[in-house]
Amino acid sequence: MFTGIVKELGVVRRFNRSGDVYTLDVASAVISKDLVIGDSVSVNGACLTLIAKSNGILSFDVMEESIRRTALETLKAADKVNLEDSMKAGSPLGGHFVLGHVDCIGKVGKVKDAGKEFILTIGIPPEFAHLIVAKGSVAIDGISLTIGEVGRDHFSVYIIPHTLKVTNLGRACAGDKVNIEFDIIGKYLARFKELGGEIRITERFLKENGF
Repeated sequence: MFTGIVKELGVVRRFNRSGDVYTLDVASAVISKDLVIGDSVSVNGACLTLIAKSNGILSFDVMEESIRRTALETLKAADKVNLEDSMKAGSPLGGHFVLGHVDCIGKVGKVKDAGKEFILTIGIPPEFAHLIVAKGSVAIDGISLTIGEVGRDHFSVYIIPHTLKVTNLGRACAGDKVNIEFDIIGKYLARFKELGGEIRITERFLKENGF
């Protein structure tokens, strides 16, 4: 589990395919120090398992299924990627609960520099529209962000200069593909309602469902 607070910008060194498996090598100067083989790492919002580490280079196997369901296939050497190591018990939750399980690929639409904030409009498949709410949480390429305006097939986020500086969203351009993970609480509630349940959010309800 992650929090959507990016720890560093890694640099893609190599992304090669061998059969049905891709190998992704990422240079890391910060989180690599404490990682061990088998640890989970969020790479642009996709949870990957560390298979090797050498001199600050982190190596991951990426299965064909992950390639189909994420925007990782667009990566190339020298690209910057958002990295976050998994959340430790007792650590502060600075963002929101992020699992690293990408729900869909979003597409950057409008990019607007509004001075003290940067506004991105992200297009999504319309079948996911019920999972976005104004002022709710969403993870874009692994970054915990607050949703602004909401449409039938898109939503906007407002990004402060600090976030632009420490993540790869400062390089976002119209047409770019990004990994989208919707808030897990919202997904549970949507599923509960789909099965005919009556939603009454109480303290007891949240505790019984692990929150």
